[in-house]
Amino acid sequence: MKSYILMIIGAVLVNNFVLMRYLGICPFLGVSKRLPTALGMSGAVVFVVTCASAVTWMIYHWVLTPLAIQYMQTIAFILVIATFVQFVDIVMKRLSPGLHAALGIFLPLITTNCVVLGVSVLNIQMHHDLMRATVYGFAASLGFALALVIFTGLREKIERANPPRAFQGVAISLVTAGLLSLAFMGFASLVK
Repeated sequence: MKSYILMIIGAVLVNNFVLMRYLGICPFLGVSKRLPTALGMSGAVVFVVTCASAVTWMIYHWVLTPLAIQYMQTIAFILVIATFVQFVDIVMKRLSPGLHAALGIFLPLITTNCVVLGVSVLNIQMHHDLMRATVYGFAASLGFALALVIFTGLREKIERANPPRAFQGVAISLVTAGLLSLAFMGFASLVK
């Protein structure tokens, strides 16, 4: 149990995929303008990464390895991820058309989100079992969600603060992301 707690703390705070590994920057910057949109994207990413972590682990160990075609892992993983993204897209379109429209192109782009594929590949490289792979996927996606929600809150606050003209737009967003990354580096002493 302790190892799972440390894994969760590590993936959410210490080795955050967005702020420490710089994976998933495109949706991180693109969807972080409004909190409801960021929350919707966070939920979608948590679902896709968690489910994809479990299913890709099973496909790798129960299909690719017995057939000695591990070199097909990237293609297989992307197909699994695309399936889950399509499922989320269909459900979101039906249940929340406004959020679906607000996410726009970023929802289908979860398929190519580096976080989703990165977690699936890391689960194999780190030799996780099925349970650890699923927990790691959930924790990594929670880290993405936490970073996205905090960054969105900061961006909304900065928009109202009227920064100097040279810093408006992308410049202040990147500076803010850098400062947020520095803040998360402070968590490095939690897990040794």
